[in-house]
Amino acid sequence: MARWSPSRRVVLESLADELLHNYGRGRTVVAVDGPTASGKSTFADDLAEAVRKKGRDVFRASIDDFLKPRALRYAQGRDSAKGRYDDAYDYSVFRRVLVEPFGMNGSTGFVTAAWDERRDRQIQPKWLSGPVDAMLIVDGSYLNRPELRGLWNASLWLDADAQVRARRMLDRDGIEPGSERAERYAGAFSLYEKTKPRDAASIIIDNTDPDAPLRVFTDSC
Repeated sequence: MARWSPSRRVVLESLADELLHNYGRGRTVVAVDGPTASGKSTFADDLAEAVRKKGRDVFRASIDDFLKPRALRYAQGRDSAKGRYDDAYDYSVFRRVLVEPFGMNGSTGFVTAAWDERRDRQIQPKWLSGPVDAMLIVDGSYLNRPELRGLWNASLWLDADAQVRARRMLDRDGIEPGSERAERYAGAFSLYEKTKPRDAASIIIDNTDPDAPLRVFTDSC
């Protein structure tokens, strides 16, 4: 059972209502994007639960389960920011076994995870099916890169204060601010920012305080 603060509950329920109003029938694919450690996975989990409580079937996936093999991910160097942005994820597999079959309205099975990062090997496919009216919520980095923007019915962008994100990275992953690993993530995100991914999002959330996320309204929202 999800335990949300009153402020978080209001935001999640409002987003769920908006998505179900805009995409009431058929298959809907929603991206939750944003900088590293902005809280994407947890927010996507909670949004899925909020939608589910309103009676819609929801499936969850993360782009982190569609990594390339380690040798390919680090082909440009283990600390290469360009390598992180260019080579981290297998978008071809992601499209082929998840997004494209999910969009076929129940006529084809789909897979929500394809690669085991720890073992550095392919996951035995677990083919899923669902009703015609269903939602897929995907979280992860770089989901609004230009070649992926046409995949989403809606795209959420989670922002968070840089110092808060740095603290989360340290607590969660042991990544020290200013370390080579931290700079790899920061450099990759700088490359991503050049494509203006925030401008491509349909919904923007300030998630600096996870208990009190704020919907950000801009001229383009």
